[in-house]
Amino acid sequence: MLTSTLLLIAVLCAAVLIRVPYAEMSPGPTVNTLGEHGGEPVLSIEGRKTYEPSGHLNMTTVRVTGADYRMNLVEAVYGWLAEDSAVVPHDTLYPDDKSAEEVREENAEEFTQSLESAKVAALRELDVPVGERVVVASVVKGGPAEDRLHAGDVITAVDGEAVKQPGDVAELVTEHEPGEDVVFTVVPAKAARAAEKAGEKPTGSREVTVTTDEADDDGRAVVGIRAGLDHTFPFEIEIKLADVGGPSAGLMFALGIMDKLTPGDLTGGEFVAGTGTIDGEGRVGPIGGIGMKTIAARDKGAEYFLTPEDNCATAARDVPEGLTLVRVGTIDDALGALEDIREGETAGLPRCTAG
Repeated sequence: MLTSTLLLIAVLCAAVLIRVPYAEMSPGPTVNTLGEHGGEPVLSIEGRKTYEPSGHLNMTTVRVTGADYRMNLVEAVYGWLAEDSAVVPHDTLYPDDKSAEEVREENAEEFTQSLESAKVAALRELDVPVGERVVVASVVKGGPAEDRLHAGDVITAVDGEAVKQPGDVAELVTEHEPGEDVVFTVVPAKAARAAEKAGEKPTGSREVTVTTDEADDDGRAVVGIRAGLDHTFPFEIEIKLADVGGPSAGLMFALGIMDKLTPGDLTGGEFVAGTGTIDGEGRVGPIGGIGMKTIAARDKGAEYFLTPEDNCATAARDVPEGLTLVRVGTIDDALGALEDIREGETAGLPRCTAG
């Protein structure tokens, strides 16, 4: 008997000490995009008439174990058995070829881009003009453009030829041979931001010469920047939400912006939550951790959950009791579903079904 007890203790101790290459996902906080978080409005709009809608349009999150945390065997088994958590390979969340800091930076960048796309999609849906401009999205450390071009600089021309899309920049640069000079016409980021805040077109452009380098993979000429498309808005939209990363809140922020800019309530006062990426054209994309997000939404009190159509089959396999999963592929789909919800005509909602 004593031997068996000692053996059991030894096994349990070993299970606690053994580290396994897994990470855990669990339901995270949900935040009403129409309300406040941390004592401040999540959405603030200045320079345009706004309204105070009721109801909820909650974005949802997933809580994950940290990049440096290694689960022990007991924690992994418990997570596998629990209904409100998911255990996944560690490199699913934290790829081996990226540091923890690189993952955090990538998530933060994706979140920032999702906010930009949400604003664009919402305003275009409301027929509000949105301006576009090509900018320096990032500069490669140690590359030819470092300290010469900066993130946020507006690129108006390359070698005197006007650019309208980010791809134009790469095309014009690669017309050169490595070692040749490229002349960028740019408006510095600071001047561009000041002009946008004043509601004016950016001025004060200057020419910056960068000597090209040779790309490691194919030998083409490069300058070490990534060009992107930035947008300008006729009024200020500020979104405040700390400690959130990734692109999955785009749809709910877009709907929140629309609700604040239009009279009445998109939800009819109902509790609606959801998730999904969104692009500037209003297309809704899939996200990760859908099962954890539906649990979080229902625990908070949501009755309806706007679900990206590509996540529907997975989400429908285990739906929290009392939650209706509504399939959406575009912002128009979401608006149509919200109309049915506020009118009480929910029988015809496009629901998710298990595949």
